[in-house]
Amino acid sequence: MAQPILATLRRLNRWVAIAIGIMLLTCAGFVLLDVGLRQLGSSFGGTDEISGYVMAITTSWGMSYALLELGHVRIDLLRSRVATKGRAMFDLFALLVLSGTVTLIALKSWPVLARSLANGSRANTPLETPLALVQAPWFAGWVWFALCAWATFAAALFLVWKGEFAKSEAAIGTFGEEEAVL
Repeated sequence: MAQPILATLRRLNRWVAIAIGIMLLTCAGFVLLDVGLRQLGSSFGGTDEISGYVMAITTSWGMSYALLELGHVRIDLLRSRVATKGRAMFDLFALLVLSGTVTLIALKSWPVLARSLANGSRANTPLETPLALVQAPWFAGWVWFALCAWATFAAALFLVWKGEFAKSEAAIGTFGEEEAVL
């Protein structure tokens, strides 16, 4: 049960990562083109604003990919000194705290979007970007991350409950310095 959930989340998040990569490459191309135009005495204008929006959106969406690829940083000083079951408990605790934190961020970001929608808020910049246009995908990214974190936690908890510690560690463990060098 847990492995299909994790495999599905990984597959979905790979598509998210590809979309994020396309967004970032497009943004980088846009900025490079603007820099080139500046050399000719012209400019698109607003590239700093747009790139900031792209970074906010891609960061919120990219967090779930990093979670499932074990890319989040964790200090594992204590974890590395305990046996397999102890590592599993540390991993579950870390994922529980992460899931709770991300859920709180998602919950607290909704009022930001709701206020922008209600007020028809626009950025106080020359582009006057409708803020909901940026905040909606930003908010959706945090919600996606929270959902992925809780689903991953549930799958890992199931694996630990069944005593499948190696599978749990592969799903939510960390890469130590030993593995990173190899």
